[in-house]
Amino acid sequence: MLNRIIDAALNNRLLVAALLAAVIIVGLVVMLRLPIDAFPDLTNNQVVVITECPAMPPLEVESRVTFPIETALMGLPKTLEIRSTSKLGLSMTTVIFEDQVNTYFARQLVNERVQEARSRLPQGLEPTLGPVATAFGEVLQYTVDGNGLSLMDRKTLHDWSLRFQLRTIPGVNEVNSWGGDTKQYVIEVNPDALQRYGLTLRDVFLRVQDNNENFGGGFIQHLDQQYTVYGLGRATSLGELGKTVLLARAGVPVLLSDVANIVPGAMPRQGAVLRDGKGETVSGMIIALKGANGLDVIEKSKQKLAAMHLPEGVKVVPFYDQSEVIYGTIHTVERNLLEAGILVIVVLLVFLGNLRAALLVACVIPVAMLFGFIGMAAFGVSANLMSLGAIDFGMIVDGAVVMVENSVRRIGESGGQPVRRTVRDAAIEVSRPIVFGVAIIVAVYLPILTLEGLEGRMFRPMAITVCSALLGALVLSLTVVPVASTFGLRASDKESHARWFEVILHHYARVLDYSMHHRTAIVAFSLLLMVVALGSLKYIGTEFMPKLDEGSILIQTRKLPGVSLPESISISSHVEKAVMEFPEVSGVVSKLGRPDLATEAMGVYEADVYVLLKPHQQWRKGLDKEALVDQMSKRMERIPGLVCNFTQPMAMRLDEVVSGIKADVAVKIFGSDLATLEQLADRALKVISAIPGAADSQAEILTGVPELRVAVDRDRLSRYGLDVRNVRDLLDSTTGGTTVSEMIEGERQVPIVVRLPQAYRNDLQALGNLQLQSTAGERVRLNQIARIAVEQGPEVINREGARRRIVVQCNVRGRDLGSFVSEAQQHLNRALKLPSGYTLEWGGQFENQDRAVRRLMIVLPLSIAIIFGLLFATFSSVRQALLIFSAVPFALVGGIAALWIRGLNLNLSAMVGFIALFGVAVLNGIVMVSCINQMLEAGLPLHRAIREGALTRLRPVMMTAMVASLGFMPMALSQSAGAEVQRPLATVVIGGLFTATMLTLLVLPVVFPWFAPPRPADATVAAMAPVEIS
Repeated sequence: MLNRIIDAALNNRLLVAALLAAVIIVGLVVMLRLPIDAFPDLTNNQVVVITECPAMPPLEVESRVTFPIETALMGLPKTLEIRSTSKLGLSMTTVIFEDQVNTYFARQLVNERVQEARSRLPQGLEPTLGPVATAFGEVLQYTVDGNGLSLMDRKTLHDWSLRFQLRTIPGVNEVNSWGGDTKQYVIEVNPDALQRYGLTLRDVFLRVQDNNENFGGGFIQHLDQQYTVYGLGRATSLGELGKTVLLARAGVPVLLSDVANIVPGAMPRQGAVLRDGKGETVSGMIIALKGANGLDVIEKSKQKLAAMHLPEGVKVVPFYDQSEVIYGTIHTVERNLLEAGILVIVVLLVFLGNLRAALLVACVIPVAMLFGFIGMAAFGVSANLMSLGAIDFGMIVDGAVVMVENSVRRIGESGGQPVRRTVRDAAIEVSRPIVFGVAIIVAVYLPILTLEGLEGRMFRPMAITVCSALLGALVLSLTVVPVASTFGLRASDKESHARWFEVILHHYARVLDYSMHHRTAIVAFSLLLMVVALGSLKYIGTEFMPKLDEGSILIQTRKLPGVSLPESISISSHVEKAVMEFPEVSGVVSKLGRPDLATEAMGVYEADVYVLLKPHQQWRKGLDKEALVDQMSKRMERIPGLVCNFTQPMAMRLDEVVSGIKADVAVKIFGSDLATLEQLADRALKVISAIPGAADSQAEILTGVPELRVAVDRDRLSRYGLDVRNVRDLLDSTTGGTTVSEMIEGERQVPIVVRLPQAYRNDLQALGNLQLQSTAGERVRLNQIARIAVEQGPEVINREGARRRIVVQCNVRGRDLGSFVSEAQQHLNRALKLPSGYTLEWGGQFENQDRAVRRLMIVLPLSIAIIFGLLFATFSSVRQALLIFSAVPFALVGGIAALWIRGLNLNLSAMVGFIALFGVAVLNGIVMVSCINQMLEAGLPLHRAIREGALTRLRPVMMTAMVASLGFMPMALSQSAGAEVQRPLATVVIGGLFTATMLTLLVLPVVFPWFAPPRPADATVAAMAPVEIS
């Protein structure tokens, strides 16, 4: 079949050229349309149900909102996990589905169940689904600054102008607001005036609602005209609103303005934004739609913001721009690929000694990349660090190298035969090992597609791209390369060996002869190397993935729960000023609490501090980012009552969204009683904090928040003819107020809220003295019908798998994650005894690592089995398959040694590197053994066939090893953005290829007689005659 493919290509050269042109055109079009991201979408497939429950405490939120929604969502098909958070006024329930479930189908399933649960929720609550976005969806964040406008005016400008204009951009899913004062009109009712007129708060609510609305009355027909009836009863000013009639006595109306002061005010808020230690500002964040081109969304958003006509003195200033990370990683990929391409071309030119042959092989690279782009588009893969960053041009051109090198050699030996016939024979001679070689590499990448979870989402794009490019390169090697060789190679081309290669060839022949005569020593030394390498694995640290440097710092700060928003703002201002002391910092933005659309469940005592850094060239000499973080951490320790966690924006969002945990290591303790959970967490925190390498250690605080509890005495309540609703109305108007209507100002709807004056709202004694009016007209103080006391309540209640849980977490610095967790588990198992009904699990990055290792324990043996199966299919010999397969453990030796020399940990990137390495490592063995077998079939004695085959294949073996290694060299040495992820993979492949090549050149010929196919007795004992190397 391969012969027919090659013959068809050579007999239809114009058709091959036309098809090549078509592939190039399609590939270029696809390439230009590919979405560009920094990283693949690592977010699990989840749907978030957000329910805002104003003023409802956490325990009430859990029992009346979260639990009904949780139970309604149980049993959904292909659900992996349900977790929830209940906080003051907020319930967030996250449902995680299997990756293959369509996002919109999952949202439909969740929405149906939520609708079923509505009847079980308190009246007036409206559960909504979170944005259709990923963890990296917050692509652009900015502040709206302006000295001439108040916080309220800036917030109004953003919410009613900027936000709506930005939402018109294709790919923008949501524009969220954070900080600032949201405008409302406040009816501040005087309780004494109400008593004087015999009115209640409920009377005010109803009268305002009944007297502030427009209405339609259908239409009437008069003569030949139809008139629409439009009733205008809504107040258009505060003055008109104050004229609302509450009651009339003796024909004298009592107006709203008689019992209340109507003023503009600000809605109660649970969030704020500060900038550069200069006070509050307003922030917005653009959330990209899942699957949208993030870079395109950012650029269009910037253009839209630049084109807006803002009031004088108002500026929109970005402080987080994900395009900087995207451009940084794409620049890293582009530079690595360019440098790799140049190195590969130089190696080809040096080894082939023929410019036309080198260029012919080099031309395979861009066309194979176009095949990769087509494959990416077909499988919905974006251009990012992982999909493009692991492509090795040397590996891509392996087949073309073997094809062209063999053609050049055969042309030099042809004695003037037609080039086309010689190229055909040369192509057919190596086509089988080329096909099986590429098949082996593709086959070892296929198990990567079976990876699940975060690791699957990270490395599947790489496998898809590499396999697409390799298959494209294989098609080119069997069709385009032979056709191009008939045009590009000349009958006058001779296989030329440069002087340097003659020297190598001569010394290799001597080393090979020595090795053949000292077979036992060579084999023993090789086995010793394998044993030492495998034994040294326990001295190499382990981790899930290397930490990617985003070029920025984010500090998650936490104060004592129960702190007020003004106090939290004051502390955060001190934090900002402390951060601004560092000369490497250009700015800082702090986001406290939660935004308007509660996509994050932070309390007002928590803040995300974005540290904006100057270019590294402006840093103090010798200072790197890790040292800067250490200095900042020590500075933060001087601020009383502050707990900090240092991370990065994208890493923080990924941890929050994927696992709900914001650190490298987490201990999750499950149980029912909140106090017991806190006690266990405190003990676990002491153990974790004492382990070397622990940093930013902290435990969730569940309780300890002061609550003002008003316990109604039902006997006294009934004595005065009152009910609980009267008390609720009073308390609502005392705290946040009760929304009763709205005022229309152009396109804006401004809420109208009824509440008591400030003097009654922030004084605990005054609260008890508030009065209600009984059915008999008697005045009753609140403390006469209820017990008012300050008690400790929960701040947050987290649930996972329908059980309450608390988390103890820390980051790991100065050592590897695997050894830290191993030591922590030993200490914790001894120190922490769990009561009956309480369980413990490990989470964070370690959870991902543990799952990935267990999965790789299946994938790696599967890859090895596939390699062996294809080797057996190639040579139809178990012995020769085992011979070539021996490259795999030898490649392991070099990969482990390379990690140890460079001080890198064994992580998922390195493990995937080993999988890729195993496939590449056997290619040269296939080429070498195929050549030896051909010489044996030609009648050469065994030892002479081994020697001749080894010397003949020295150049292609060295060439393929060099181009493959040098193709990865820029990735291994790069210090640019995103290089941390590529470095372990590239290091493993380079080190493994070195030892695998040494095996191919030295050990494989030595042990070949033990694995040679059966031959007649007179042929197997033939002596090896010396060969002159000219």
